[in-house]
Amino acid sequence: MTDVGDIADVSAAVDVLPELKWPLPHGDLLVANLDIVCARIGQLLPDAPRLARNSVRLDSPVANPGKIIAAPVNYHKHLDEARKDTGINFGTEIKTIDDLGLFLKAPSSLIGCDQTVLLPPLDRRMDHEIELAVIIGKPGFEITREAALDHVAGYAIALDMTIRGPEDRSWRKSFDTFSVLGPSLVTPDEVPDPDNLDFTLRVNGEVRQRSSTKALIFDVRKLIERASFAYRLHPGDVIMTGTPEGVAPVGDGDVMECRIESVGEMSVRVGKRHHAAAVQAGGSA
Repeated sequence: MTDVGDIADVSAAVDVLPELKWPLPHGDLLVANLDIVCARIGQLLPDAPRLARNSVRLDSPVANPGKIIAAPVNYHKHLDEARKDTGINFGTEIKTIDDLGLFLKAPSSLIGCDQTVLLPPLDRRMDHEIELAVIIGKPGFEITREAALDHVAGYAIALDMTIRGPEDRSWRKSFDTFSVLGPSLVTPDEVPDPDNLDFTLRVNGEVRQRSSTKALIFDVRKLIERASFAYRLHPGDVIMTGTPEGVAPVGDGDVMECRIESVGEMSVRVGKRHHAAAVQAGGSA
């Protein structure tokens, strides 16, 4: 369900989740049991109380991803802008996704769309990057391209927030609150072709990024194939598919409005993190 203007409270559906015993299984428990949870939602939905959108907080639709896997420079036009703009490349060489492979973001950086992206006290450029997120539903290793979409539980909008600089991506993109997922998990039956979705990001009403997943260098199937060649995938793992051209800085008080066709819309606020002893980072695409 992508319309979040009228929220049905089906919280009791999680009561069907199995009890856990040590050792805990890999992955997110809800995503691993999504079929039975959805079946219970269907039973509860007719009589479920309705809540106003502004009375609830939407957290991340995946609570416990084992991995957040990200794709660097996975759009040709973003590759071009990153190579031309020293504010993005920070004097470092920008290579292609073929050269770089994928990278991991810390799961602790994950928030939902009703939480606030908090910028750390660093004298650095910090950018928005809108991306389609793919949520793995069935475990797999060395998954073939042909079977890739069989392993997908759903899709969401992602923001891969980024500090520019020379350090490794996994550090610059894993700051607390720097991975946003929302507004909900949309199941594959509502997204017939993940490689043909238009999307837009606005900051304070101004269009910054507008593209389509048709322009991906590694499409969704290839990303799943490539990721599972290195990592054993588990339910709840999130693959951020990369961002197009138009990345730009955000600051305290900005509002990022994100929309992906068939997936939904979300607005995410930007704030500032404060602490007494700011650590100066030394911050590319």
